Amino acid sequence: MSSIIAISNLTKTYASGLQALKAVDLEINKGEIFALLGPNEAGKTTLISIICGIVTATTGTVTVGGADIVRDYRASRSKIGLVPQELSTDAFETVWATVNFSRRLFGRAANPTFIEKVLRELSLWDKRNDRIMTLSGGMKRRVMIAKALSHEPEILFLDEPTAGVDVELRRDMWALVRGLRERGATIILTTHYIDEAEEMADRIGVISKGELIVVEEKTALMKKLGKKQLTILLQDPMNTVPTTLADWNLVLAADGSQINYTFDAHREDTGIPSLLRRMDELGIGFTDLNTTQSSLEDIFVSLVSDRT
Repeated sequence: MSSIIAISNLTKTYASGLQALKAVDLEINKGEIFALLGPNEAGKTTLISIICGIVTATTGTVTVGGADIVRDYRASRSKIGLVPQELSTDAFETVWATVNFSRRLFGRAANPTFIEKVLRELSLWDKRNDRIMTLSGGMKRRVMIAKALSHEPEILFLDEPTAGVDVELRRDMWALVRGLRERGATIILTTHYIDEAEEMADRIGVISKGELIVVEEKTALMKKLGKKQLTILLQDPMNTVPTTLADWNLVLAADGSQINYTFDAHREDTGIPSLLRRMDELGIGFTDLNTTQSSLEDIFVSLVSDRT
């Protein structure tokens, strides 16, 4: 698959001395949904802002569709739509005028049919003649998305697009993103909602303290780093785990009525058969067994905590 964004040795150090990005190398493939995860002040917004031409990098290069973001600014920027975290638009203009003006800023010819389509997809058509100041926060967020899509970009950046919005808008956003990808658009998403990345992303990037610590296909990442947990419901509660079971690093839970065993499901020997045999030898009975797979959130927390 060909890349549409290529980032090489990208760094950013602010005048205060804060090093926001440290030698980031990344390629984003055409037509994929890429989720960039990281804690607050990890460098997510700085990275997006550099690609979109809002912030100047200290060192490194970025190309968008083959166009350098510095030398070929107009060509690269025309390919990008950005939905920023902050709501910023002219409060006194109507929805229609705001979205249509945004399209013309990129030199695109007027296309009322396309603007209507975007507004309908975002449930904004009935609000097209309303002034921005009269809209709810969720509706203003929809207008920001419509502005970003107005010039028909090949790449859409969504920087925390559903932070603080209602469940309905989150659901509409997910449907819109999938529809855009089906039409060939490339989506880059930053989010604090791990379930969004788990639901939508093709690949995951995790950034921490300015460093891109992992980039992996979502399914491969969960397979590689995800653990499974065996939960054993005991027939009789325990006060402590017997020392003879120390090899399995068991954790006693639920007031002593449950044992949790974390294991690597991809190892040939998970340790489960030998654990159950040993429990039987010790006369430790159980009433039920179940296993759970660690989620993307568990993996994210583990990766970031390893860096602190």
